[in-house]
Amino acid sequence: MNTRAAGAQKEEQVCAYLLSQGVNIVERNFRNRQGEIDIVGYDGSYLVFFEVKYRAGKGKGSAAEAVGTVKQKKICRVADYYRYLHHCAEDTPIRFDVVAVDGAALHWIKNAFDYQR
Repeated sequence: MNTRAAGAQKEEQVCAYLLSQGVNIVERNFRNRQGEIDIVGYDGSYLVFFEVKYRAGKGKGSAAEAVGTVKQKKICRVADYYRYLHHCAEDTPIRFDVVAVDGAALHWIKNAFDYQR
């Protein structure tokens, strides 16, 4: 299985998990010229932008470590556009979460990083 297919399979797994945890998924693979957000959903009153990272082994570090500062800034810029496009109110609480899949282990890291300019 190629890496794109494996990533898509893990994203399906993550969506099923998030749905089982009560997350209302409103969009998947939201893209613009600046990048992509894997999953957008509501966890209670929070509009959450989810980054899904998968690592089959430890050779390249953990999945969570792959979401560095550059990636965080890109996600925030895409999230800004999403909020603009969908007319989200300024006072809508937002959160940036990472769902890290290391092998068979899935870790949902809530509020994984703060908004980055």
